[in-house]
Amino acid sequence: MQLLEKLNIPYTNVNLYEEALTHTSYANEMNTTSYERLEYLGDAVLELIMSEYLYKTCDESEGKMTKLRSSYVCENALYEYSCLLGLNEEVKLGKGELERDGKHNKTIVADIFESFIGAIFLDCGFDVVKKFIYDNVIPLIENKTIDFIEDYKSVLQELVQTDRKSLDYEVINESGPAHAKTFDIIVKIDDIVYGEGVAHSKKEAEQLAAKSALKKAQSVAKD
Repeated sequence: MQLLEKLNIPYTNVNLYEEALTHTSYANEMNTTSYERLEYLGDAVLELIMSEYLYKTCDESEGKMTKLRSSYVCENALYEYSCLLGLNEEVKLGKGELERDGKHNKTIVADIFESFIGAIFLDCGFDVVKKFIYDNVIPLIENKTIDFIEDYKSVLQELVQTDRKSLDYEVINESGPAHAKTFDIIVKIDDIVYGEGVAHSKKEAEQLAAKSALKKAQSVAKD
């Protein structure tokens, strides 16, 4: 498996990694096992490693460390880790998920990062999976390579409330068939458009619009 060699994983049981990259849709079509159980295990392993990392590297309260850990293992973060490592390109999807561009579905791509961690743990042990995290994830955290905000709408709401400004989301376009609609949403602050987001759900489009607005707000603040 080229991916394992590329990531320098001293694997012995390639079947575990195949399972870790198998989505339920593919498993149902091919009568095989999906990544769900490995995802459950990987979630726990990742949380332990992150907890130890924060305990050893920062002098913060329990509450602050919990908040930091949550941001480092949130869906947005896991999605970014997975894409940067190329796991999303290797995921096995059923026909329907392939048609819906499942290789870029945030939930699926985030899940396979955890299942992959679970596979490494079972195959190689704790020390190897810990080294994998320290080699591939910790640098992204320390160098602030990716954005660790999970809920952009809440962050934007807090910012706007501080300045006592109005905040509104508006759908400006809907397209596509009923089962796969695309929503184009803008967010306004005091009736001025600050951001726009396009996604297959209103919730995700609003999050993307809020993310765009936060970037614009930060740019304005710098100026």
